[in-house]
Amino acid sequence: MSMYGRDPWGGPLEIHAADSATDDDRSRNLQDLDRAALSSRPLDETQQSWLLGPGEQKKKKYVDLGCIIVSRKIFVWTVGTLLFSAFIAGFVTLIVKTVPRHHHSKAAPDNYTLALNKALMFFNAQRSGKLPKHNNVSWRGNSCLRDGKSDPSTMFKDLSGGYFDAGDAIKFNFPGSFAMTMLSWSVIEYSAKYEAAGELNHVKEIIKWGTDYFLRSFNSSADSIDRIAAQVGAGDTSGGSTAPNDHYCWMRPEDIDYPRTVTECHSCSDLAAEMAAALASASIVFKDNKVYSQKLVHGAKTLFKFSRDQRGRYSAGGSDAAIFYNSSMYWDEFIWGGAWLYYATGNNSYLTLATTPGIAKHAGAFWGGPDYGILSWDNKLVGAQVLLSRLRLFLSPGYPYEEMLRTFHNQTSIVMCSYLPIFTSFNRTKGGLIQLNHGRPQPLQYVVNAAFLATLYSDYLEAADTPGWYCGPNFYSTDVLREFAKTQIDYILGKNPRKMSYVVGFGDHYPKHVHHRGASIPKNKIKYNCKGGWKYRDSKKPNPNTIVGAMVAGPDKHDGFHDVRTNYNYTEPTLAGNAGLVAALVALSGEKNTRIDKNTIFSAVPPMFPTPPPPPAPWKP
Repeated sequence: MSMYGRDPWGGPLEIHAADSATDDDRSRNLQDLDRAALSSRPLDETQQSWLLGPGEQKKKKYVDLGCIIVSRKIFVWTVGTLLFSAFIAGFVTLIVKTVPRHHHSKAAPDNYTLALNKALMFFNAQRSGKLPKHNNVSWRGNSCLRDGKSDPSTMFKDLSGGYFDAGDAIKFNFPGSFAMTMLSWSVIEYSAKYEAAGELNHVKEIIKWGTDYFLRSFNSSADSIDRIAAQVGAGDTSGGSTAPNDHYCWMRPEDIDYPRTVTECHSCSDLAAEMAAALASASIVFKDNKVYSQKLVHGAKTLFKFSRDQRGRYSAGGSDAAIFYNSSMYWDEFIWGGAWLYYATGNNSYLTLATTPGIAKHAGAFWGGPDYGILSWDNKLVGAQVLLSRLRLFLSPGYPYEEMLRTFHNQTSIVMCSYLPIFTSFNRTKGGLIQLNHGRPQPLQYVVNAAFLATLYSDYLEAADTPGWYCGPNFYSTDVLREFAKTQIDYILGKNPRKMSYVVGFGDHYPKHVHHRGASIPKNKIKYNCKGGWKYRDSKKPNPNTIVGAMVAGPDKHDGFHDVRTNYNYTEPTLAGNAGLVAALVALSGEKNTRIDKNTIFSAVPPMFPTPPPPPAPWKP
């Protein structure tokens, strides 16, 4: 019997029920029939895959990668190329890692950074007291360790430390505290630049050396005081006095053996407020050292309270200080100290005081005058105005401070205009040095402060996304301010008619006869007495010791300069002058895109919720 089925592909399929063949035979017969069918009709690739045996599978020309189908030949070439490339890359990497390499140094630091490194060394050379081992000034040693103890009339018995003011050994707290305030301000604004220059720890150590001494200059643990040590040492030689003091004698600080007087003051608003500014600004620098920062804040509050309670000028009454650092007023220190205490504490009462119209009027904020807009150890008004303009630009506290803050901001803009060459507020030498002190001696200390303020204010404007400011109807870019600062600092560093750098140790041509006792006397283990050092003062030979980083007083109004040791108007460096130089150099140094730190100065300032203005008075018919 036979049954006929239908081949799916159209051919008859006969199965013999009586077939005694094995299953394997039947399977082979079926495969033979399938091949016969294939030979009679072409099949697509899928159908062939069903029917062809494993040994006869057709080789594919394409490779299915899931998301794309590519030619097998292309696929093989691609994989091969990748493997070969990986091998080559690995081989090259192996060679690079095994061959010794020459490390390329970073880009050479700019002139401002190089000068900054040197300018900070000046403070090391000016240190008084027991010096740290890493002071790095080979010709200096411990000095004046008995300051305070050698004067039986003072209650302050530990006044060692601090800084000598200039080429002598006097410690003037008034310009000294201004110098520390300027350094602290520059660190707060430009800590990233100090760090990039490798000088952040150094400058903080310099500031702390000063503030530690100030904390010993009054009862810093008390809430209320009645006196401050204003000065250690004396320099008055008028009237033909031959008593040994820090100006009559020319000797190393290490050799001083005469008693050093301590000058106390009991009504000295200017000095106390400036010392308060120094401690308050330093407390922000050291905010990560909570204990020390709080100690500085407490001292600043005590000093400022004393300055407000006991009104008077520290240099009044014909004191020794009046000869050298006579203070013109104390109203500017009230604004300056109040602004710094506000930033250090966040207490609005200090901001209220700093923005009081009456105090601003007394400080000269509403009138010009020949010295308006000049920041110095004596007058901090323009510094305070810039400092408070910062508050308006970035926090804008509004009522009731806005009116005075706007006034300070406008006054700052006017001062910045006065620095530009197109205005005639200040003359310039033929070589381009601005005459902020109108041709009087020792000009550079004022120039560096102006260069710092101009650079800082331009950075404020840029950080506030403001491209410039108006001088009358004309708009000026912030770049103009930086250019002014650069031309002035470049002049000081050697771009002047004499081709002389006025910073000792910078460049090849700089003053060699600096008016400085320690630098002018050789370190030869011989102790020279008060008059014994006069021969070195009067010598025509260069100083045996280089006081690196000292910025001398500077040239005259004709760009002339006499490198003579006895003429301090040309060759004497000062603490306040060098502080301004350091501030200006760090502001101009490094990458242009590294600008101010907007927030650190506001660390203690609470969030701003402006007080609404009072409602209008009720209408009366």
